[in-house]
Amino acid sequence: MERDLRWQAGQKLAVGFPGAEIPPELRELVAKYQIGNIILFEENVRDAAQLRRLCGELRELVEKHTGLPPLIAIDQEGGVVSRLKGDCALAPSAMGVAATGDPANACRAGEITGRELRALGVNFDLAPVMDVNSNPRNPVIGARSYGARPEDVCAYGTAMIRGLQAGGVRCCTKHFPGHGDTAVDSHLGLPRVDKSLRELEACELIPFRAAMDAGVDAIMTTHILFPCLEPNGVPATMSRRILTGLLREKLGFAGLIVSDCMMMGAIARYYGTVPGCVAAAQAGVDLLFVSHSVELAAQAAQALAEEARAGRLDAGELAASVERIIRLKERLAPAEGFETVGCEAHREAFRAMRRAGLTRVGRASRPALGANPLFLGCNPFRTTQASSPVDTKAAFAPWMARRLGGEALVTPTDPAEADIARAVEAARGHSALVLGTYNGHVKQGQLRLLSALAALGLPMACVALRDPYDLAGLPDNVYGLAAYEYNTESLEIVAQALTGDFVPAGKLPVPLEGE
Repeated sequence: MERDLRWQAGQKLAVGFPGAEIPPELRELVAKYQIGNIILFEENVRDAAQLRRLCGELRELVEKHTGLPPLIAIDQEGGVVSRLKGDCALAPSAMGVAATGDPANACRAGEITGRELRALGVNFDLAPVMDVNSNPRNPVIGARSYGARPEDVCAYGTAMIRGLQAGGVRCCTKHFPGHGDTAVDSHLGLPRVDKSLRELEACELIPFRAAMDAGVDAIMTTHILFPCLEPNGVPATMSRRILTGLLREKLGFAGLIVSDCMMMGAIARYYGTVPGCVAAAQAGVDLLFVSHSVELAAQAAQALAEEARAGRLDAGELAASVERIIRLKERLAPAEGFETVGCEAHREAFRAMRRAGLTRVGRASRPALGANPLFLGCNPFRTTQASSPVDTKAAFAPWMARRLGGEALVTPTDPAEADIARAVEAARGHSALVLGTYNGHVKQGQLRLLSALAALGLPMACVALRDPYDLAGLPDNVYGLAAYEYNTESLEIVAQALTGDFVPAGKLPVPLEGE
């Protein structure tokens, strides 16, 4: 019985680890606690060949000690949340795909992503995001969402699900019951949404119902307080009313319920990772992610087994939960097709999507860059802990100056008045100005810089490199482009548009003030 409980507890955990090789402490953890599943991040990936080798070794390790293959999970959403390296084909952000106006692109993006992940040995993609980004001040979702309208999120999200599954991987939609209407990042704090069930049913829950109808394999919970649904002061991840009462019983979801990382601030700071894991399991979570600590994963495994032994984790529910995990593992496809990873056909498909999604905003015409344009903007930074580490090769201003000629001025992330004054002085005498913004609607010094530069009256463009909300209320003399992501792939498409190689025809997936 003791071994059986330990094995069941191990199946309910997915663990992350540092580095590009399996460390000794992970081997010990899997052997001692029979951990059944793994989550990978960018720090685990050097290149495609190394990742394929690592996944093969992880599968061998877990199978040896548990008798079952692991779910090897990764957050490969596209755009800012992409864990793979540049020798793989990287999909545009969800909002960038929605800006193309064609849900078939979401299906194709999912299929390509699924094929490459399967070839690498990753079998469980924690995508797509089905949150409706109804709050422009949202710091963590933004361009990870397909838009501000539930019907658009349904159309593109379900297409992505079909594509991922056709590509040969299992998938998980997130973040139930909705992370779109909050201005707090749950990686750092504990957000609160004061909507009633009726209000949630009119917006946030619509895409999750559609995902269920589309046959999604798993649904991820969110670490947000919903006091109208759960009055006991615990987030959705730890709420039996929300997970068992609403998701399982009322909505009828029969697939896997998985947690967001239990080490995020919303859980670790307010409840503790290990107690949070126990409470989440009691609430109805099947698979618990402890993404960044082998030590905490060991404590969680031990705590789950002890709770089951003491009867505080219902034996029947535990067995049913593990059975859902086993059923999903029975549907895993073998790794194959490595020759397709990063192939030109996949890359060209994503280039075409980026071209189709690039969106013109505002009334101004495309400015002529002239002989001496000045490119300005901050370097890339991690907008949220969910984001992958920044692409240091993609600094907007110097990249554009190298590509198109002219000069570059790197500005602070949130320019102060003195920074703005220096930038305005540096801009004088240039033939045109091109400003790149990155979360300027949150770091509003960027928007004050935009206004000050526009007042000079020079030919000017502004490129929103993540959320298009930066372009709300754009000055009439500034040509706006919404690119939906900040990486070298998107910068190349922007450069082509600025030189007139093509006319941007994307459609905004979210409303902007003044548009």
